[in-house]
Amino acid sequence: MKRIVCILCLTVLSSVSVTAHTRLERSGPFLATAFAQKGITKSGKPTQRGEVAADLSVLPMGTKILVRNAGPYSGTYTVADTGSKVRGRHIDIFMPNLQQAREFGRKFVEVTVLRWGAG
Repeated sequence: MKRIVCILCLTVLSSVSVTAHTRLERSGPFLATAFAQKGITKSGKPTQRGEVAADLSVLPMGTKILVRNAGPYSGTYTVADTGSKVRGRHIDIFMPNLQQAREFGRKFVEVTVLRWGAG
């Protein structure tokens, strides 16, 4: 009996960890900030427009998202990087220059997952 209960518990725990990101809501509020640092992203590609940094436990690498309520920066983005201060429901949008990033500041935006990344 103990063995059956143990196997059942392990099965439940393993299925929770495998499907953790799919249980997140497909849309919701996120804090958005901006960065203008040029370089190589965690995905191995140079920084470019259309990319965001995110907490990979919330939005896995390669996830395609739709950002709304970000003014002229609303649109479709791909998670291609992480950031040391990007935790939880927070995205950091790449912008081509520092002035634009400073003007953007911090905004609460609506993020909708269009396609989950493989991570």
